[in-house]
Amino acid sequence: MFERPSSGERAVLVQLAVGGDLPADARDELQDLAEAAGATVAGFLGGSRASPDPKFFIGTGKAGELKELVAASAADLVIVDHALSPAQERNLERLLECRVVDRSGLILDIFAQRARSFEGKLQVELAQLKHLSTRLVRGWTHLERQKGGIGLRGPGETQLETDRRLLGKRIAVLRDRLARIEVQRGQGRRARERHEVPTVALVGYTNVGKSTLFNRLTDAGVLQADQLFATLDPTLRRLPLPGGQSAVLADTVGFISQLPHELVAAFRATLQEARSADLLVHVVDANPLERARHIHDVETVLAEIGADEVPRIMVYNKIDTLTEPPAGVAESVLPRVERDASGRVERVWLSAVTGAGIDLLRAAIAERLRTATVHQRLLLGPEDGAVRAWLFRHATVEHDSPTELGGWELEISIPQARWQRLLGRDDSISRRICTLAGPVQAPMPGERLSDQRAAEPTR
Repeated sequence: MFERPSSGERAVLVQLAVGGDLPADARDELQDLAEAAGATVAGFLGGSRASPDPKFFIGTGKAGELKELVAASAADLVIVDHALSPAQERNLERLLECRVVDRSGLILDIFAQRARSFEGKLQVELAQLKHLSTRLVRGWTHLERQKGGIGLRGPGETQLETDRRLLGKRIAVLRDRLARIEVQRGQGRRARERHEVPTVALVGYTNVGKSTLFNRLTDAGVLQADQLFATLDPTLRRLPLPGGQSAVLADTVGFISQLPHELVAAFRATLQEARSADLLVHVVDANPLERARHIHDVETVLAEIGADEVPRIMVYNKIDTLTEPPAGVAESVLPRVERDASGRVERVWLSAVTGAGIDLLRAAIAERLRTATVHQRLLLGPEDGAVRAWLFRHATVEHDSPTELGGWELEISIPQARWQRLLGRDDSISRRICTLAGPVQAPMPGERLSDQRAAEPTR
């Protein structure tokens, strides 16, 4: 049985086009990921397959080529730019006699190095343990042995069972600690909502300049570097806006294609800042290479965490690196604001490094926050006390008076994102909101709200 080496950073990269073509920047991204983890790239193996091989993923022939390349380059690590099953990873390690790390394991390792806050370290450890728990079976020879000595041999607990039990206990502890942190974050968000302070969250693909833009807008001084996942821990700062407005700006972790599900689950509390935001600022690299794919990958993760309905502004950053406008786009090198057919701000072109266009973004955020407010007059029944309490916590109640039927008549102002979250709650609440708290037409002269309510069909 092969014993896994415990050290070594000289790596051979493996990347196959499985069932189609690879993105143009896929190889560069893989090399950036490997270097971000601290590996020294000693070789590269490419190719294509119609479908993954069940045993080695890359196929028997490519596995033989890879073994020769590992020996020739004196590599002690192989990084495969795909998600490997535990069996495929184990089979490759036995054949190559060196460590094999798939894309998920590589990203987890980078996150483990970059996490600085207590919460971030807990989240990364939880993701690593969940990933490791699927790779315990026959991974190491000591897992086949049983505890015991003279007088203690028998049907004892195997090392594999011991490791599984310890992993399960540690995962439970981490989940409990993260749940408490999520409660604390929720209290902070509710306090901001009570004080009517809107939240704006920066989201985007990794290394598109979110932290640089965050520093430019808030003077926060967070780490900014030209590398993947330079910052992981969320940071919140006050964002001054034109007209005396202010908001809270949240810098979130960068996304990437094939982001491990363990990380999405572990960082759900952190990504809650994006889901509960009143406005998302989606930062995109203005360079056209693979821009559409990066936008798609970010939108996929936003949908996975339930933030796809939050209003957003697209920010095309790094216009200082453009030498000429992309085809079909005029004067894209200059900072500017683009609007949709209804006149609403849709895109802002800027450079976070030079500061060109930053004032345009501030004005755009202020404008979107002003127009993203819903004004409603609601009629709640006597059974809707919980809905009324939720509105007092999350909206500005401008008028509240009891009705003749024992309910309440409310006039509220609420950010569009929070209104959508209210409508998107569980089915029973959604049905009650549509029936009891839906938008009410303004009464005709001489018509009372109670008369209008009586004219509605009985549930």
